[in-house]
Amino acid sequence: MMTTVLVTGGAGYIGSHTCVELALAGYDLVVVDNLSNSWPETLDRVGELVGRPIQFHRLDLREHHDLLNLFASRRIDAVVHFAGFKAVGDSVRDPLSYYDNNVAGTVSLLKAMLRNDVARLIFSSSCTVHGLPRSVPVTEGEPRNPVNPYGCTKAMIERIIEDQVAATSGWRALLLRYFNPVGAHPSARIGEDPIGIPTNLMPYVMKVASGKYPYVHVFGDDYRTRDGTGVRDYIHVVDLAKGHVAALHALERVDGCQAINLGTGRGCSVLEVISEASKAVGFPIPYRIEGRRPGDIAEIYADASLAADVLGWQAEHDLTAMCRDHWNWQRKNPDGYRSSIST
Repeated sequence: MMTTVLVTGGAGYIGSHTCVELALAGYDLVVVDNLSNSWPETLDRVGELVGRPIQFHRLDLREHHDLLNLFASRRIDAVVHFAGFKAVGDSVRDPLSYYDNNVAGTVSLLKAMLRNDVARLIFSSSCTVHGLPRSVPVTEGEPRNPVNPYGCTKAMIERIIEDQVAATSGWRALLLRYFNPVGAHPSARIGEDPIGIPTNLMPYVMKVASGKYPYVHVFGDDYRTRDGTGVRDYIHVVDLAKGHVAALHALERVDGCQAINLGTGRGCSVLEVISEASKAVGFPIPYRIEGRRPGDIAEIYADASLAADVLGWQAEHDLTAMCRDHWNWQRKNPDGYRSSIST
């Protein structure tokens, strides 16, 4: 039975929530993170939530010698791999850093796993590997055709993992393709704390609600959707975290390497998110309609049926819960983890 899990990028938004669920499910955790876009305070709070400290090593996966020493220091049964840069716009402006960090870091990790006979892997992938899908809902069989460097790194890593699994007897891997994670732990002790201006809708909406920004930019209201604004599949981060626990439980039933969508299977428009967020905060959140952004698509949401069949998992939280929990986090932590660091 797998007992010890190495979580890369475990101090990040999705990683920290997954650490909570893994620990509550009985796994021992070893977390590595270079803290380039996260805070050590996060794992202290994870420890509070689960009732025991989390073993943490500040380490960049590209520091291969240090990574090998970590693997040699104790038994590791499986790896859940989150570590990576994730902002689409940044990847367009600085593609080399994304290929270096995301792809080279993963290759270093796989080499360390191979050398130490660790043959179980869950990879944090993304629906961006599909680029502009031919139809919705998006199935796992949709071709990989990314349209930005971030998506390209995820698609490359998927292919590298597939090749490694095919080349090495006994390896098993699941490639979990996320849609749009939002929300926060219901305790409001951990949540999304992007460094700099948020690039995703929900954290920006909540920053507007808290007075950090004057209004939400709505890029386009002339799409062929029900209200003209873009439609996305938003998933509560706790549901997403529980999907990783289900994936670890399912690994022994997986033959080789398989991609699985983690989404709700439902799409919500930008205006629907703003409306529901306004209900959560108790007042209308201001927004302004602007022109479309280059590269945006009208609509994308998941076909989540394979996750139900293979993992026995499905999302439980609706948009109301996502907005409530995200606002609760924002309200109690107006400056994110810096709120407690500065006091």
